[in-house]
Order: sequence, then structure tokens, then C-alpha cells
Amino acid sequence: MDSFVFQNPTKLIFGRGQIQALRDEIPKYGKKLLLVYGGGSIKRNGLYDEVMQILKEIGAEVFELPGVEPNPRITTVRKGVDICKKEKIEFLLAVGGGSVIDCTKAIAAGAMYEGDPWDIVIKKAKPEAALPLGTVLTLAATGSEMNSGSVITNWETKEKYGWGSPLVYPKFSILDPVYTFTVPRDQTVYGIVDMMSHVFEHYFHHAANTPLQDRFCESLLTTIMETAPKLVDNLENYEYRETILYCGTMALNGMVQMGFRGDWATHNIEHAVSAAFDIPHGGGLAILFPNWMKHVLPVNPQRFKQLAVRVFGVDPANKTDEEAGLEGIERLREFWNSLGAPSRLRDYGIGEKDLPLLADIAMKRGEFGNFKKLTRDDVLAIYRASL
Repeated sequence: MDSFVFQNPTKLIFGRGQIQALRDEIPKYGKKLLLVYGGGSIKRNGLYDEVMQILKEIGAEVFELPGVEPNPRITTVRKGVDICKKEKIEFLLAVGGGSVIDCTKAIAAGAMYEGDPWDIVIKKAKPEAALPLGTVLTLAATGSEMNSGSVITNWETKEKYGWGSPLVYPKFSILDPVYTFTVPRDQTVYGIVDMMSHVFEHYFHHAANTPLQDRFCESLLTTIMETAPKLVDNLENYEYRETILYCGTMALNGMVQMGFRGDWATHNIEHAVSAAFDIPHGGGLAILFPNWMKHVLPVNPQRFKQLAVRVFGVDPANKTDEEAGLEGIERLREFWNSLGAPSRLRDYGIGEKDLPLLADIAMKRGEFGNFKKLTRDDVLAIYRASL
């Protein structure tokens, strides 16, 4: 494996009733607070009232930024930055899913920067300071609650990029499975696809001697696959929600990726699609990931065979590595289809005529991918196979 340094400073507060930890955690950082949330589900399920009651009891002065989009936009980040600077905000509290947290991270960095926060997203500027932030998670998907990454969309320029900084690790994250009960089936499925995709992005690398990391990844995948079918048919089951919530966090908090650098090409390919068409990120990944796998299978067929055998139960007898690997990919597609995930770009009204635009967006920063460096022709082939 490669040499590495691991550090994760986020305090994870997990379990039923842990919302009460806000009473102890927030006063450590200040009482002038910006509450960031999305489209209003936290008001419908009562979480907003619970949070506001606690904030009132600890004497917090609360400002609000509602309406964060599923693909959070730089325009919303700018609104939050303006509030922080005008009101001298001391702490940010993100209550919602990964999009809300990603937006809050960008606000936290942008509030301490004199220029446009988009400079930070496109890496024109490097954050030198950030406001502290905490999270109350309501959706199992992105892992943003326990990492330093964020993805922001510029709708005007049709760009969507990931960025990160150690300065924007949440100080704490509260994860109560009960707050995910009201997530509808389709969003639950998108979250499951997203967390599995994070594990796949880790899994495909070229470092030698990673047996423990491989088993970490494989155990996450098998646990998700054992639990997901039961959860989508029983959305208010605490144990299923608990398992999936924990898996989502562990898939992208750094624990399974020490000693190697994963691929991350498929996320870039999908970001181009959701930047142009504003589709659900998990839906895009469900369509694209199996086709990326087929495209790059010849790079290391043995790696795909290992995944197929250990995770998807493929019998390798009398099969080449490539044949076994391909069968594993087909079983992944069947599994995601069984949950109700989309499998074609046409499911979102995207056709052949749109592919050059998508390729242009995807290639804006040049060739990408660590398992296999993708050219424009590669990207177009993967999009075309996904129609």
C-alpha cells in the first residue's frame, strides 16, 4: 500500500435522541448562528421545531438560510456568505442531507474569504480560514457529515465541481436514524446507490497489498446489499435505517481508503450530467457506474473478478477473469434495478444529441480518473452505452 496520514476530527454523535447534544456542543463555538436547511421537510417532520426549541433554550441568536437545492448552487452559497458577513455569524448548523452540508461547508469557507466563493470551488483560491460548522443529518447518502469534501453547482455556467479543505470538517455531526424515516423511497434508493458508488470509487485503484482495505470495502457493500431491499419495503424500520445511515458515513469518512488513491472518474462523469440537467446525483450514478465498469474492465480483470466473487456471489469456475468480472457488473445492475434505480439516461430525457455537451462539461479540466485516465472518446463511449 502507499504511505498515508489519516486524521478525522469530526465528533460523531450517533443514535436515538442525540439531538439533545446540541445543548452542549453549540455553546463551544458561539451563540450567533446561521441555520441552513433545504426545501422544508424538516418543518414537516418536526425536526425544525425540535432544533429551534433547543437553540432558544441555550440562548442562541438564530438566522436562517432555507431552500438549499438538491444540487446546491453557488448562488445559495453566496446568500449564506452575505448573511455571515453582515450579521457576524459565529457558527453554522446544517440540518438536512449531504446537499445542505456541502452548501454549508462552502459558506463556512466563503465567509472568511474576501472574493467570490466560487473561486474556492474551482480552486482559484485556497481557504485559509473557515467558520466552524456542525450538522444534523437527515439523509443517508453522501458521507459529507464526516469528511472535508463538498460539491457545488454553478447553474449559469453548467459546472459542478467537488472541492475540499481540512478547515471544513464538521466539528460534530448528529445522526439519529429516526430523522431519516420520512425520506421517500426514491431518495432512499438514490442514497444507497451513492454510498455504494463511494465504495466502488475507493475499490478500483492500483496500489499493491491492500487486503484489509479490500475487506473493509467488501463488507460495507455486502452489508448495504443485505439491508437495502428490506429497508425500501419498510421505510420506518429503525434497525434498517440505522444500518444504512452508519454505512453511508463509513463509506466516505476516510476509514476504508487509507493507503491508496481511488478512481473517482464516474463521479466526474455524473457531475456533468447533473450540472446540465439537474438530475438526482444517485440516479445518475446508478446509470453510469456499471457502464464505466464495463469500459475499464480490461485494465485489471482480476480486480473485477475479486469483487464479483466476494460481493456478488459469482462462481468463477470455468470463467476467465473478465467473464467473471462482467457477470459481477451485471449483478450490480440487476440489484440496483431491483431497488427501482434508473438504468438509462433516457429515463431523464437525455439523448444522443446531448452527449457532446455532456462530454464538453466533463472534460473541462482535462483527462481524469486514477484507475484509468479517461479521454473525451472514453467519456463519450460511456455516455453512449448509458443511453
